[in-house]
Amino acid sequence: MAAKSAKTESEGFTAQERAAMKERAAELRAEGKKAEGLQAVLDRIAQMAPDDRELAESVHATVTRTAPDLAPKTWYGMPAYANADGKVVVFFQDAGKFNYRYSTLGFQDTANLDDGDLWPVSYALRQWSPEVEARVAELVKAAVS
Repeated sequence: MAAKSAKTESEGFTAQERAAMKERAAELRAEGKKAEGLQAVLDRIAQMAPDDRELAESVHATVTRTAPDLAPKTWYGMPAYANADGKVVVFFQDAGKFNYRYSTLGFQDTANLDDGDLWPVSYALRQWSPEVEARVAELVKAAVS
């Protein structure tokens, strides 16, 4: 009787997650080739569905205006903005990436958003407005302070 392998099928990751990991591997190769981060972000935004693209363009404009020292780059196939050490501070995940009902504005542990023992690091984003723009600018400013 032949021994069975411990794992005959991959049940751990969805197709979207595997695609994101492949995108990340390509990003690492691109970084090794010193690819232009800004162009990669703009290209990724251009690939998004119209509603997601509009949000991503607004987020991009707000982040780059509020924190010009953050470097645009892609991260797991998402537009992201990194500090001088190359660590992602803030990222935008479009709704279409994983078929979610909303886009996400997220912050990594490098963001200075600490507020006691519990604070949000991810925000659902459905529509852009002057109020949303002001809140995003406020969050980004705090994140890099």
